[in-house]
Amino acid sequence: MVDPRPSFDLHGKVACITGASSGLGRRAAMVLAAAGAKVVGVARRQDALDSLCADIGDGAAGVAGDVAVRSGLAQLVADISAPFGAPDILVHAAGVNTREAADDVTAEGWDQTLALNLSAPFFLSQAMVPAMKEKGWGRIVNFASLQTTRAFPGGIAYGATKGGIAQLTRAMAEAWSPHGITANAIGPGFFPTELTAAVFDDEDRAARNAAQTCAGRNGRLEDMDGPVLFLCSDASSYVTGQVLMVDGGFTAK
Repeated sequence: MVDPRPSFDLHGKVACITGASSGLGRRAAMVLAAAGAKVVGVARRQDALDSLCADIGDGAAGVAGDVAVRSGLAQLVADISAPFGAPDILVHAAGVNTREAADDVTAEGWDQTLALNLSAPFFLSQAMVPAMKEKGWGRIVNFASLQTTRAFPGGIAYGATKGGIAQLTRAMAEAWSPHGITANAIGPGFFPTELTAAVFDDEDRAARNAAQTCAGRNGRLEDMDGPVLFLCSDASSYVTGQVLMVDGGFTAK
């Protein structure tokens, strides 16, 4: 009889999740911890990280820092590796959407968006990959978006980064998968998070978004559990360079 459960067991693994203070990043940290991983959450808000660690209990640590600050990367990597050792799993959930219209995009908003959404996942991964190579095992999960393939109003900078994430994911897979490191991305539909608060505060707009999906509803945080665990575990050992849309079929219509 086949038992698939061991493929999803993360005992003995260390997972680092950026943007772990809220939303999908926090949910990812909770799920990976429940699967047995030691979890290191990274975010700028120490109080939110403290709350995450309290909810998880033993086997969780929080590192306050800004992953978009390149000059602090070496120290950030050292801080992430201090509690449990170098991570085996890296989930890039940190992100920003300035929602500036194309005619109103500022250099500051553009640079901020690219630094956090696109540059940070690459350079943090690059810094973590040597330890994964030594073990011959690693999992990198980037966060794509509906805007990886769709253009939304006020999303030109955000969409550019999320389109870039798809290619970054493929390039990471080409470079590092020969060493046992898979690189994939999750593309969430509309989920209730801080980043999408303006969408869900508008009931009519939320309803229109739900109507555009095949499932007829917007996402719930628990809808992310299976995909995250799959891509972070042995269950996905032959899956790399892919973007998995978790959007209720929004991009299928």
